[in-house]
Amino acid sequence: MGADWYVIHTYSGYENKVKANLERRVASMGMEDKIFRVVVPMEEELEVKDGRKKLVKKKVFPGYVLVEMIMTDDSWYVVRNTPGVTGFVGSGSRPIPLQEHEVHMILGKDLSGTPELPRVNLTVGQEVQVVDGPFEGFSGRIEAISPERGKVKVIVSMFGRDTPLELDFTQVSEMK
Repeated sequence: MGADWYVIHTYSGYENKVKANLERRVASMGMEDKIFRVVVPMEEELEVKDGRKKLVKKKVFPGYVLVEMIMTDDSWYVVRNTPGVTGFVGSGSRPIPLQEHEVHMILGKDLSGTPELPRVNLTVGQEVQVVDGPFEGFSGRIEAISPERGKVKVIVSMFGRDTPLELDFTQVSEMK
């Protein structure tokens, strides 16, 4: 019987606490042979506030924690009775494991060790202010976003005509 990934529901905001509690319980109860990994899926997002860039980690699924385990009555009991856990996700009395493609979709980056590019809260058509560089103070509209390069193409009105600028994500800020 192999290990599967299961989703447990927690009180929102307690995901990291549940992870720590469960890892402690696994060690103290000798369940290392049945419960292997506990993961709070996170992603990095580039946040730009007041012209300052900041890489922040955000929970992908607030209120949920993933557990890789072999499902037995004992392992189910240990996880289910961990403080902060409200239950397993699934129908009926038995939890349903995630399918392999779901695990790869959710954890692919975490398991491979290659970091994903940070997400940015910018969209095409959005009005932005240039906050850094020679065009600081100009405002314009986003025409294209290149997350793989960390660049954004902004159309600003300069000398009475629309002029495209290629800027770093960190050089623009959302209009207030």
